[in-house]
Amino acid sequence: MTSAPKFTLAAAALAALSACGNATGDEAGYGPLGVLASTAQQTIASRTARDQPAAPARTPQERAAEALRVNPGPLIMAGFENLGQTQIMAMTGQNGGQRTYMTPAEEALILRGGMLVGTRGLGHDLSVAEPGTEALIRAGSAGRGQRVMRYFSGDGRERPLQFDCTVGAGPNPGVLVEDCRGHGTSFQNSYMVQGGQIAVSRQWIGPALGYVTIQTLRP
Repeated sequence: MTSAPKFTLAAAALAALSACGNATGDEAGYGPLGVLASTAQQTIASRTARDQPAAPARTPQERAAEALRVNPGPLIMAGFENLGQTQIMAMTGQNGGQRTYMTPAEEALILRGGMLVGTRGLGHDLSVAEPGTEALIRAGSAGRGQRVMRYFSGDGRERPLQFDCTVGAGPNPGVLVEDCRGHGTSFQNSYMVQGGQIAVSRQWIGPALGYVTIQTLRP
């Protein structure tokens, strides 16, 4: 499959995944997770206003095509829903099965076979995710498990939050949904898995950043 049709199919898949899930009370700033969200939202808003580039806008498709042309390495496209931004991110490091993808502004996502396990440089980052449902998701199987999400708090310490999750078929063919609840909030992660690798997904980062849609441009 060539890059152009592969990109078109993946873009359609992203649209299907983005239709899954709704905002929760905690994402609006209520409940225990709202404590984590409040400061980060202010930081993100000020940075977004300050760092907007004064360049002609290009579509995500145009940016992806250009990135594929000039960068021979692994690439992803990440759409941050709460920020209203889409970023092309190149792999800058690999540690075992974990890859770090980064923007020129040093904002990073850390992925393991497409599973989001951390962020850096985005403000009140997800330190590490420990998804007990990962094996189910990669196998395309239904079941239950726990997910631990660790966040950096204002004093620099990690705060772990544990969620109970169920995994099952989503509303669209080929989409697997991980439905998680805990601490007065809920979120849904959606995945399209190919050969045990997560090729396209919509995953919850946390209460401030909300969801990110991740598309593999070049593995």
